[in-house]
Amino acid sequence: SQARAGIISTVEVLKVMEAFVNEPNYTVWSDLSCNLGILSTLLSHTDFYEEIQVFVKDVFSPIGERLGWDPKPGEGHLDALLRGLVLGKLGKAGHKATLEEARRRFKDHVEGKHILSADLRSPVYVTILKHGDSSTLDTMLKLHKQADMQEEKNRIERVLGAISQPELIQKVLTFALSEEVRPQDTVSVIGGVAGGSKQGRKAAWKFVRDNWEELYNRYQGGFLISRLIKV
Repeated sequence: SQARAGIISTVEVLKVMEAFVNEPNYTVWSDLSCNLGILSTLLSHTDFYEEIQVFVKDVFSPIGERLGWDPKPGEGHLDALLRGLVLGKLGKAGHKATLEEARRRFKDHVEGKHILSADLRSPVYVTILKHGDSSTLDTMLKLHKQADMQEEKNRIERVLGAISQPELIQKVLTFALSEEVRPQDTVSVIGGVAGGSKQGRKAAWKFVRDNWEELYNRYQGGFLISRLIKV
């Protein structure tokens, strides 16, 4: 809060964050993750973006190594949440070992060899999309089509915006307004694109302006239009 108000330097905030490297509590990591996300967004327009990704990897890798990928005996619900949070953060930042393991597990999941547990799907999906290509996106859209449960469809819809290439971002935005996506879930897809990257933010904003009439007619008077504006 002090850094946001311009009272202290953001450097001081990063120094405080480094002190939490041995923190075991999910709620604390969730807060750190949220604040680092805001910083990453602010720095995405500067030369420091890559450096903040390195910082994220440095802060999150010790807890990531301690937690590992698989549940340990006697773990609670918060440990599962923490694992998902940490692996997703490391994966998005391009942590090499996390990226490799996510790709391996995703391949097994798609081939039906070893289905990913529900709490690992979002972090794995985000990681492979963030560092993926058109075939990665096609595979994700295929998984969406095949999903029996709406929960899985929504999970995929929320992460599609992690894809980085401009032409693939456009494909995701077009998908958002397609019949494949329920009208009430379109906002989640557009919001995912807006929050996914600097390119995504610009593309999502242009897409909303270009399709404003359709979106307004679809949601007028409802809470979804305000949510769309907010994202």
